[in-house]
Amino acid sequence: MNNIRNFCIIAHIDHGKSTLADRMLELTGTLSERELKEQVLDNMDLERERGITIKSHAIQMNYSQDNKQYILNLIDTPGHVDFSYEVSRSIAACEGALLVVDATQGIQAQTISNLYMAIDSDLEVIPVLNKMDMTNAMPDDVKDQIVDLLGCDRDDIIEASAKTGMGVDRILERIVELVPPPSGDPEIPLQALIFDSVYNSFRGIIAYYKIINGTISKGDLVKFINTGSEYNADEIGVLKIRQEPRNKMSAGDVGYIISGIKISSEVKVGDTITHVKEPCEIGVDGFEDVKPMVFAGLYPVDADDYEDLRSSIERLQLNDASLTFVPESSAALGFGFRCGFLGLLHMEIIQERLDREFDMDVITTVPNVSFKVYTTRDGVVDVHNPSGLPHVTNIDRIEEPYINAQIITKSDYVGQIMNLCIDKRGTFKNQVYLSTDRVEITFEMPLSEIVFDFYDKLKSISKGYASFDYHYSSYRKADLVRLDVLLNGEMVDALSTLIFRGHAYDFGRKMCVKLKELIPRQQFDIAIQAAIGAKIIARETVKALRKDVTAKCYGGDITRKRKLLEKQKKGKKRMRQVGNVEVPQQAFLAVLKMD
Repeated sequence: MNNIRNFCIIAHIDHGKSTLADRMLELTGTLSERELKEQVLDNMDLERERGITIKSHAIQMNYSQDNKQYILNLIDTPGHVDFSYEVSRSIAACEGALLVVDATQGIQAQTISNLYMAIDSDLEVIPVLNKMDMTNAMPDDVKDQIVDLLGCDRDDIIEASAKTGMGVDRILERIVELVPPPSGDPEIPLQALIFDSVYNSFRGIIAYYKIINGTISKGDLVKFINTGSEYNADEIGVLKIRQEPRNKMSAGDVGYIISGIKISSEVKVGDTITHVKEPCEIGVDGFEDVKPMVFAGLYPVDADDYEDLRSSIERLQLNDASLTFVPESSAALGFGFRCGFLGLLHMEIIQERLDREFDMDVITTVPNVSFKVYTTRDGVVDVHNPSGLPHVTNIDRIEEPYINAQIITKSDYVGQIMNLCIDKRGTFKNQVYLSTDRVEITFEMPLSEIVFDFYDKLKSISKGYASFDYHYSSYRKADLVRLDVLLNGEMVDALSTLIFRGHAYDFGRKMCVKLKELIPRQQFDIAIQAAIGAKIIARETVKALRKDVTAKCYGGDITRKRKLLEKQKKGKKRMRQVGNVEVPQQAFLAVLKMD
């Protein structure tokens, strides 16, 4: 056990984590030259296309130093705020962390957030200054920021370049020196923490675990403490670039177990594996249940695919434990699921993965957050969906979630960013200069205001320099109304949204204009209306397609043409009474990109 080191890499998005992992795999000879490719641990097409890490990836490396052989278990983590739950799971399986900071950009919001997570878990943090080969690197300024943040010496910071491989050997040496070996006892009953799982259509569910105490052998009868299910360990092994089977693994090891589990609800991330004969008395402290920030409905395009969509979401949940879902139905879209996500990017990725990995076409409703509604009859009701809002006469007050938003930016953009936050009903809290040209601004703002396009606007205002992180604060009273969209007098519940009263008129008008562009013309007029209760606040009309009935009138009096047009108008009127409007899928997504 003294020769095992478990560590993860944490950093802000695009600071070079995956490239650094590539260099380590190369230097330790874990990969053959044929297997080498860029971002080798990002094995999803989606990760490669977008250049971001979505999943944590574990891999084992063998490393020798001073004639001693060491086993290094590395977990590469995502950097985007929407995947911070992945990071917390990785941290629970490690004793050390590499804090990677981009020498050209300095410390960003997510770096600080992930660092605090690592410090709370008592991890040994090794600071690394990456991208030192870049001409615009600012090593002295960024070192000052790291020293302020960590309280370490300047000499402790390793200068490196993941691209060229500079400093990677020093990083490996420091990991061996500083990261403590796992502190378990192989002799006492088995305790293994599940930190991830994947679904394999041939072998069932494969769970990834870290052994805290005890030993596990191939063929052992094991049980999962939280679910109480018992299984045979058909195959156990370590995670190299491919899974490598082993006959026995003991405390400190990170590996996988295959036991033919087919039902996804029987494997929970954060659960503990132990032996049936000699069980441990208590499970390992897992992770707190994740709190979804954004809710949206997912509906199959074809109603017959409902059960397929359910099994697809369940399998996806194995791989992404931060996804939550409950069944719901909509008058406009039929049966579907109300899903909870950690943010808009998370929602977009889930939708894309359902399409690519499970070939599921889904319609997403307008995302919204969870509100607390205090009623005069039933006490407090949690509302995740605008259509679940009680009648206005029964509502005493509505409370919405607030967050503490932390924005780090260059000082040139402070004014514009403050205006953006104030427009989004934010309250200014604090402003700290981290260096002469970098500012940390703290705002308190409603979560519902950042759900749509806040992050995109922040990036465009600051030319991509600002970084953003947020933490849930509390629920507060809010003046909210339900904005409905009516098509020919029929309410489309999938387009309803709960919105601040002051923004409702503006949003309703924009929505009508947008829908007018997207809804195709029919044989009859279509009235698009935005309404608050019984009050119509905006209206647009999609004009009917007119057949040129006057084409056969050559010359003659105008009254002949009028007569034909009046006759056509009567027919159109009859049609409109029974006309049904088809809403294209883009209309549901267009609401997100209103500006």
